[in-house]
Amino acid sequence: MRTAQIDRKTKETDISLFLDLDGKGKSEISSGVGFLDHMLELFAKHGRFDLKLSCKGDLNVDGHHTVEDTGICLGEAFVKALGGKEGIRRYGDCILPMDEALILSAVDLSGRAFLSYEAKMRARKVGDFDTELAEEFWAAFARAARITLHIKQLDGRNSHHIIEGQFKSVARSLKTAVSIDPELAGEVPSTKGML
Repeated sequence: MRTAQIDRKTKETDISLFLDLDGKGKSEISSGVGFLDHMLELFAKHGRFDLKLSCKGDLNVDGHHTVEDTGICLGEAFVKALGGKEGIRRYGDCILPMDEALILSAVDLSGRAFLSYEAKMRARKVGDFDTELAEEFWAAFARAARITLHIKQLDGRNSHHIIEGQFKSVARSLKTAVSIDPELAGEVPSTKGML
């Protein structure tokens, strides 16, 4: 069972998160930030991950801590659920169209945290979500998951579509990367012998 339960409580957020890498795409998400909830539901569906999230954050300040800490917890859950990473494909990529937006994502479950993020959004907000928080989410996720993550906007004008494309594309890249490669017969896909 490649699952993880992460509980994280700070002065800014109180988060409980459950992840099943081999799920059916079911989700129960309650972060207090409506747009983030929607994006995480899409992430679960397109990655075929089962995801449960409950977050109580200092939304009286803004959504920053909630979004960033959710990214941290999701990243930690991937690390825990992947264990020693035996037999995984390790790499995944996806070019995903979302109406006029076109998003490229590529991931390496390398054990080395790195984010390359290129996106230009016209709107400062989508609903109650500050669009600059998309990059904050992915930065926190990549650091905590210890992965190399590239996200590049190839086209797009609508900020909602651009961010939605990111979550769907990364989910599909991760779905491939975490999948088990039967040819590896349980080996770790690295000449180092570990990731």
